Amino acid sequence: MSLARILVVDDDPQIRRVMRVTLTGQGYEVDDAKSGEAALERVRDERFDLVLLDINMPGIGGLEACREIRAQSEIGIIMLTVRDGEADKVEALDAGADDYITKPYNPPELLARIRAALRRTPSTQGPSGRVTFGAVQVDFDSRQVTAPGRTVRLTPKEFDLLRYLVGHANKTVSHRELLQAVWGPDYGDQVDYLRVFVNQLRKKIEPKPSSPAYLLTEPWVGYRLKLPEQS
Repeated sequence: MSLARILVVDDDPQIRRVMRVTLTGQGYEVDDAKSGEAALERVRDERFDLVLLDINMPGIGGLEACREIRAQSEIGIIMLTVRDGEADKVEALDAGADDYITKPYNPPELLARIRAALRRTPSTQGPSGRVTFGAVQVDFDSRQVTAPGRTVRLTPKEFDLLRYLVGHANKTVSHRELLQAVWGPDYGDQVDYLRVFVNQLRKKIEPKPSSPAYLLTEPWVGYRLKLPEQS
């Protein structure tokens, strides 16, 4: 049995071939698509565990394809990009990606990112039921986050990060502990990487993300989720 079924989306046939060889060699089942339009059709018609999605493609492009996939599915998505600026990474996460990796990438890094994207934080490491802070309500059993009049869309990794923080509410959690608990043992020192995800989560759950009331930074140490006493 394969480890997982992965859809590789890239308009470059050579990249698709290399990806297929690399991933099948690791026990994954691999299919591919050459455009965002083709990827959307495949995701609608078939089951995949993860999509590797290039940002720069003709047609609707990777970012728009990511938004459309995320609107209908909680499937893991890793964006592939030739740009390494933080704004580009944030743009990918804003579109709904769980992660990003910069081209050219080496196979060990790619495989580590894939393992992290496929990983889910076990429910035993976090709470069940509901928790409320401010106007936001989180239902851990249904994996739904709501605010007045709207549903808050979290990516699977954002949700796992929030679950872990709620499970350790009002306690400082170190950068390393968060990274290894949510992303796995391949992570631990990527503080800048974690900061991007925390900032994205703040945008979705904080009334004023630039001055957070709940998801607090503990300088040089980690983060602390401050929950109201009634929670």
